[in-house]
Amino acid sequence: MDTVLTIREAQDLFGVWPVRRRIRDGIWTRPCRGVVVTHNGPLSQHERDLLALASSPPRSALAGAAALRHDGFDARDARHLVVLPSGARAPSWQGATPHWSGALDDDDVHPERRPRRTRPARSVLDAASWHGNERYARWIVISALQSGLVTTRHLREALTRRGRCRHRSVIVSSILDASGGIQSVPERDFAAIWCASGLPRASRQAAVRGPSGRLYLDVWCEQLGFGVEVHGVPHLAVEQWDDDLVRANEVVITGRHCLTFSSYAVRHHPGSVLDQLDRMARAHGWEGAPAPELLRRSPNRRTIRRSRE
Repeated sequence: MDTVLTIREAQDLFGVWPVRRRIRDGIWTRPCRGVVVTHNGPLSQHERDLLALASSPPRSALAGAAALRHDGFDARDARHLVVLPSGARAPSWQGATPHWSGALDDDDVHPERRPRRTRPARSVLDAASWHGNERYARWIVISALQSGLVTTRHLREALTRRGRCRHRSVIVSSILDASGGIQSVPERDFAAIWCASGLPRASRQAAVRGPSGRLYLDVWCEQLGFGVEVHGVPHLAVEQWDDDLVRANEVVITGRHCLTFSSYAVRHHPGSVLDQLDRMARAHGWEGAPAPELLRRSPNRRTIRRSRE
């Protein structure tokens, strides 16, 4: 039996006077209006999630990271998130973090799982859009997909029902990256940055011979003597990450220099990517003119200019 109950649930189970007596004698606690805890000790995180839900109006559900915790996924967000019907009163417990939504039917809230919570796909999208950091949004979408908690189809369907939300473009690109269906898109985006940089012409998928055979760089500029790798998805599996490090080391051992960018940086921070390309090229003797229309948007470039003045 749950240790966190609404007053009505407790009275139905134990009777009105036994409940009142146990609260009066300090055996049980009443942390907020309408809710009772059937002990007087500290609350666990699980109990605080239940408290957030019990203190909310009917049809509310645990949401975001709180819902994912109860589905066995650590979303690295300790807040006790609940989603409430549009126009409903706020939770009576001040430790709850409420959001309001008009989409709380069975498509988004599981009708049978307890505690009542949003389905995993909806929970992932809520966790991503309710967090202030877009890098977190990318991480949680890709992590949930790679762990098998959700599928790309379910995320797309939930995103369609959800409508407008914060970090939507990052969420969409992360779903596409994890699905592996647009491997050429980050490379095309990077090609546009390279073209804007004014750097000498570079070749794509250049072969590098290592002890285990040929390795291929996404971009190689023979005139400047350095290359670039664009990674579509951060590799969370240790084995894949280790293979990537070994591969990168083999490229360096051949005497070639190589920069590595994520598709996230290519899409969302092209100024920073261009800034590092520019400085790498100049470190290799390039003396061409910078591209001011992109460099003005690069925080790294502004920082460098201020430090030189």
